[in-house]
Amino acid sequence: MADLDLRKVRYFLAVAEHLNFGRAAAALHIAQPVLTRQIRALEKELHARLFDRDQRHVELTDAGRQLATDAPGLLAEADAARLRVSRAARGSGTFAVGFMPGLIVTGPVRSLGAAHPDLTVEVRRTGWDDQVAVILDGRVDVGYIRLPVDQRGLTVEPLFEEPRVAVLPAEHPLAGAGEIAVAALADEHLLQDPGAVPEWRDIAIELRGRGAVRRAPSLATVEEKLEHVAIGHGIVVLPLSTATFYRRPDVAQVAISDIGPNRVCLAWRAGRHSRLISEFVALAHAEQAGCP
Repeated sequence: MADLDLRKVRYFLAVAEHLNFGRAAAALHIAQPVLTRQIRALEKELHARLFDRDQRHVELTDAGRQLATDAPGLLAEADAARLRVSRAARGSGTFAVGFMPGLIVTGPVRSLGAAHPDLTVEVRRTGWDDQVAVILDGRVDVGYIRLPVDQRGLTVEPLFEEPRVAVLPAEHPLAGAGEIAVAALADEHLLQDPGAVPEWRDIAIELRGRGAVRRAPSLATVEEKLEHVAIGHGIVVLPLSTATFYRRPDVAQVAISDIGPNRVCLAWRAGRHSRLISEFVALAHAEQAGCP
């Protein structure tokens, strides 16, 4: 079997998304006959029909559905490889560190820069959705991540743990409580991915059924989430350092008695061996331990 042509795979995904060759061709800015030929060539290379089509309908075959599942990861990995190669070609003069909201990385970053005067140490703020992606695609060399995440492709080293708190509107009936159980939040609307707070998700399903776990709104930053909390649209559960860093008078934070802590780890791409990564990890541990 011939190697997959990634350009044809991109064309395939466009057709799979639109299920219309004309609209897919327009989105790709190519002529429809060219797109049709490329898809036929891809089917020939794979020895599989990817689409069932007639003059009015286009549908994915079983083989097409399988490729539609596999192709995004394949293309993402290819793009990541290009980025890593590009960074390597520029030399080892930069080192990038990713960090999640609420985490302060100044100490280890400054120490690494002081130990290597010719090295530019960069920092990149990440979020729940991209904290792993920036490591895998090479945008950062090492990242401070908050679990749970998909750890495939990563080397992960625990750094520390911290409590999690519920962040509520200031006028919420529970806002003045010293501590609450997660079951007290089961009726609330969670303004974040339920996978980030599996304890809330599980108790909400147990008490209210699966319909209780509504899809979270598309809120990319802590600042956006807190605006929605303050307005009264729902609640969030945050690590204590994040809630403290973004403290504001129109929201309240309340300790949760029966959920585990947030675990903060250092992570880098599995199989990557770098003296600078090892040095940075040691500096981060020393900082956490309170060593000079």
